[in-house]
Amino acid sequence: MKIVILERNSVGLDVEVEARLQELGEVDSYPNTVTVEEVAERVKDADIVISNKAPMREESLKDAKNVKLICEFATGYDNVDIEYCKNRGILVCNVRNYSTAMVAQHSIAMALFLIEKLHYYDEYVKSGAYAAQSRFSHFDETFWELDGKTWGIVGMGNIGRKVAKIAESLGCRVIFYSASGNSTCTDYERVDLDTLLAQSDVLSLHCPLSDRTRNLIDLAAMKKMKKSAVLINVARGPVVNSGDLYTALTEGEIAAAGLDVLEKEPITEENPLSKFKDSNRLIITPHMAWAGLEARERCVDGVYQNIKNFLAGTPSNVVNG
Repeated sequence: MKIVILERNSVGLDVEVEARLQELGEVDSYPNTVTVEEVAERVKDADIVISNKAPMREESLKDAKNVKLICEFATGYDNVDIEYCKNRGILVCNVRNYSTAMVAQHSIAMALFLIEKLHYYDEYVKSGAYAAQSRFSHFDETFWELDGKTWGIVGMGNIGRKVAKIAESLGCRVIFYSASGNSTCTDYERVDLDTLLAQSDVLSLHCPLSDRTRNLIDLAAMKKMKKSAVLINVARGPVVNSGDLYTALTEGEIAAAGLDVLEKEPITEENPLSKFKDSNRLIITPHMAWAGLEARERCVDGVYQNIKNFLAGTPSNVVNG
């Protein structure tokens, strides 16, 4: 079997990839692959393709006559034309739940960073202002406890449940909204969207991108939120309208936001949030909530297991079977 890794660097150079996969076949590895033309050239002799964001559709796969399996270095498979692959008899496999703990941790970290005004207080000390004052303490920027507050969640899947459990351990009342309407979660109170927006002190997003969730959090939604509320998006960028968020922040409709995902990545100068420099009210991280070392190691191991199971005739984590 010839295995082609199109985006080896997407899981980091501090994680071993090639040595393990060489147990399963001949491996060609590329740091990154972006265009349809690059994909087509690199997979033309492949039996198995490992991708992440590279386009997996008819234009890039039509001349790859031997491809039998596409493995994602990810849970999401938006880059794959599922119907085309199904018609070709190409199985598509993802890796599930490898980053649940890390994304939940990052969600909590961003919320605490903003709630406790940690950027302000760190700068206060490092600027010399603390050393120059006479009193032992400084708390001029108001911050508040999570204990007794309401943490709202959109998307009560594995990550949402993990966040809920941590928030609950910090003393929060947890409520959630099911965008699909299909949630089976009974551990926490399920509410409608308007109730979620009105009652949440922290609102974190953990839902897939769909027609129901695209622009779910727009200016109209943010105007229904508490002016003291903190918004966290670790789901998909288009769930939050960036232009509307900029307006909500500048006009004081909500207190702060933490984002790990954006409508277009990496961020562009056209995104108005790139001009919002107040880190006390907005923190943006570069789509790295999923990428703790252990999570990336689990991701690579998941791909290895998917290929091993496929070769043994017992495919796992198939998304188009």
